[in-house]
Amino acid sequence: MWTPLEQFQIISLVSLKMFNLDLSITNLLIVFLLLLFFFIATLQTISKYFTHLKGYFFFIVPNTWQFFIEIIYATVLKLLFDNLNQHGEIYFPFISMVFLFILFCNLIGLVPYSFTVTSHLIVTFSMSFSIFIGINIIGFKHYKQKLLSLFLPANTSFLLALILVPIEFISYVAKPISLGVRLFINLMAGHTLLKVIVGFSWSILLIEDTLSIIQIVPLIILIILMGLELAVAVIQAYVFTILTCIYLNDSINLH
Repeated sequence: MWTPLEQFQIISLVSLKMFNLDLSITNLLIVFLLLLFFFIATLQTISKYFTHLKGYFFFIVPNTWQFFIEIIYATVLKLLFDNLNQHGEIYFPFISMVFLFILFCNLIGLVPYSFTVTSHLIVTFSMSFSIFIGINIIGFKHYKQKLLSLFLPANTSFLLALILVPIEFISYVAKPISLGVRLFINLMAGHTLLKVIVGFSWSILLIEDTLSIIQIVPLIILIILMGLELAVAVIQAYVFTILTCIYLNDSINLH
């Protein structure tokens, strides 16, 4: 890598074009396939296949990895109940998969020579706008035209409504944009900073005199930053999930 931003390039590994469509196999696709394989392998590892039931099921007494997955599910379930109360149960499978998908994507990006898919706007915007469209469909299904009351607070005068409605509409439309940009910019900035520190440490290492001993300083900083990036990977998955729950609550309870 010659620049810190080169690690975010989508590289075509196998070029394939058909009917004016680019179906090339890229590093982005490879990471998605690895993510799917890792998730399936994890669930099969922590569970057991029962022939008479024809499926994989968890143990009644959980092992270590099953206990870890149950902690994640319990965290997501608490988010749903805190924001949606009893209405959140039916959205638990969707919200839990959103959290696990972003978490695994962020964690895979910390592996050396891997690729961080959540550092691309096309990925984060695809998730945020898909969730935003789905939330609006749910709200329209529940309230029909009453959903427009989101843009007009109760007991608002006509003159004040002329000012508040455009502001509320712009802030409402900006939700998926901020949701996607927040995840993208945090992952991209963190990985870029790591690459800069690694390049600086490598440059100092090439010095063939006593000054090379000062490389220990950027290496210590690098270790600290790796710990912070690990925390950011988990926190950003949590933030994305909790904001999704909040937006879903606004649509269901019409706040």
